Amino acid sequence: MDFDYTDEQRAIREAVRSLLSKTYATIDGRRDATANDPGFDEVMWARLAEMGVLGLPFLEGAGGMGAGPVEVGLVAEEIGRVLAPEPFVEAVVLCGGLLARAGADVSRIADGTILPAYVGGPRVTARRTGDVWVLDGSVSPVLNGARADLLVVVADVDGTPALFTTTHGKRTSFRTYDGGRASRVSFDGMAAEPLGDPAADATDLINYARARAQVAYAHEALGAMERALEITRDYLRSRHQFGKPLKAFQNLTFRASDMYVSLELARSTVLWASMVLENGDEVEGIQAASRAKLRVAESGRHIGQEAIQLHGGIGMTMEYQVGHYTMRLTTIEHLLGDRRHHLARLAATVGDHRAVDPLQ
Repeated sequence: MDFDYTDEQRAIREAVRSLLSKTYATIDGRRDATANDPGFDEVMWARLAEMGVLGLPFLEGAGGMGAGPVEVGLVAEEIGRVLAPEPFVEAVVLCGGLLARAGADVSRIADGTILPAYVGGPRVTARRTGDVWVLDGSVSPVLNGARADLLVVVADVDGTPALFTTTHGKRTSFRTYDGGRASRVSFDGMAAEPLGDPAADATDLINYARARAQVAYAHEALGAMERALEITRDYLRSRHQFGKPLKAFQNLTFRASDMYVSLELARSTVLWASMVLENGDEVEGIQAASRAKLRVAESGRHIGQEAIQLHGGIGMTMEYQVGHYTMRLTTIEHLLGDRRHHLARLAATVGDHRAVDPLQ
């Protein structure tokens, strides 16, 4: 496998990094963006649309650039590096991916005109009343649910999942663990439009779209882990104790080295998962996404906790940045299935693989 980026991919990364650094050069930029609703910088969102980032994974005919999971991952990594709170993965990769695969128009997502939010869960049902489909039930949390112009809803229709869109729903907003925004969305006979045939089982479509979003989240976590390690490295070099820089203490450098190993394990797994998705095998792609999400959960927890510990007391304060990286990594771990969920999913497929005799 070739893990090197092309010149075009490097250009995308540098362009996004340059744009985001203007607002999120320090942790104060994130604090300012998340201080008030909707929890992200709408000016930055519009600039990402102007640059073409919001249309990156969509076909050119739909206002996109026709890019693949690798390019999407590069954008997500840059978002993770500066903890930009813009909902790229949620709105573009997940909701946009579902809409695109269902044959819906995604051009207004690409140009930033509308912001969609994903409403998934077993507690929403859909029923037909005359010529109208209506939704019942509630889901929480729905990321960016209060700000969303369009809700992309997974609802149960006679025991099988189907996709719907609606602009209705009662929304109660609250702050998330990492400073973002989410809502409790409730439906009580609210009208909705089906995406495709509501009688058809949308399980495969939903699982694959979620897999692409899971890998994108894994890339975002990579960016956050890489930056947390850099901050910790610089701290060990500059901070002195007992007349010596902290990097002179062997135990601390060993722990930082272990953080680097965790990062590189995650990086290779996530890049591999992106390549599997790029090849288009949906079954393999879903399994690869679970492997990437599981590895990132393990590495993210290790790197986040060690970053705080190696900073000492300052790492626990809200004023310092490493705690914010750890909070975001913890949040990513629980989005679209935590490590227990993905471990159970992978464990269920162990019997599908041929046993290897170590003596042969």
